[in-house]
Amino acid sequence: MLISIGLEDAFNLGVLSSKIHVTWANAAGGKLGVGNDQRYSKSTCFSPFPFPETTAPQKQKIRDLAERLDAHRKRQQSLHPKLTMTGMYNVLEKERASDVLTDKERKIHQDGLVGILRELHDELDAAVAKAYGWPVDLPETDILQHLVDLNAERAAEEARGLVRWLRTEYQAPNEAPAAVQSKMDLGEVAPVVITEKRKWNAKLPLSDKTILLRDLLLSADGPLSLPVIAEAFKPKLRKAQLAEVNGILGVLEALGQADETGGTWRGV
Repeated sequence: MLISIGLEDAFNLGVLSSKIHVTWANAAGGKLGVGNDQRYSKSTCFSPFPFPETTAPQKQKIRDLAERLDAHRKRQQSLHPKLTMTGMYNVLEKERASDVLTDKERKIHQDGLVGILRELHDELDAAVAKAYGWPVDLPETDILQHLVDLNAERAAEEARGLVRWLRTEYQAPNEAPAAVQSKMDLGEVAPVVITEKRKWNAKLPLSDKTILLRDLLLSADGPLSLPVIAEAFKPKLRKAQLAEVNGILGVLEALGQADETGGTWRGV
């Protein structure tokens, strides 16, 4: 059974990929087959689900994390054609449960960089929980109760005429705000904004560091200089680490995955 959700904003992907929505969907959905597998139903899992009412920075953070998650999975699957989403998430589930991995599962863990996948989901769960105003470690029973209460509040709002559309331009075109054309002087250069700092660990394998740097370049809204790259990590990269980064950037350029112009780098 396939469910396709037609929302182009990665913010929605982030919320739907979070622990909060998964907890709701597991409780609201049905069961299917001999294995009693979870079944996602639009009418019970998606339509009644109350999305968080976010501030602009909160929404952007969730959007950025969702885009990084999507890029990470697609990149690893393109590098390893036999790697599947099911395989990666089965290994992630076993890792969270501290179960011992088989040789096959260790290969999936390595090919899918499941450690990074787990970190992205942890960051996403924290960002979505913050958007709701709830603790990130809220028990599942409390998550469900909070969502049920919020659903009731939204139903009361809709009865009064307040509807929180997900796609206003499609669902309620008469309520969609008119587009505003922003202007910028031709000589003005927009600053590159790094919305989410990554963790740099000197003990990471070279392959993981390479993935981290390419992910940073691809997620930025413009080319990055070495000083900006240094600030994009926590803790801030020191001189010796930047020398290593410069070498990795050269490798990415040789592989056709990065482009250097005037001392700045862009992912390709």
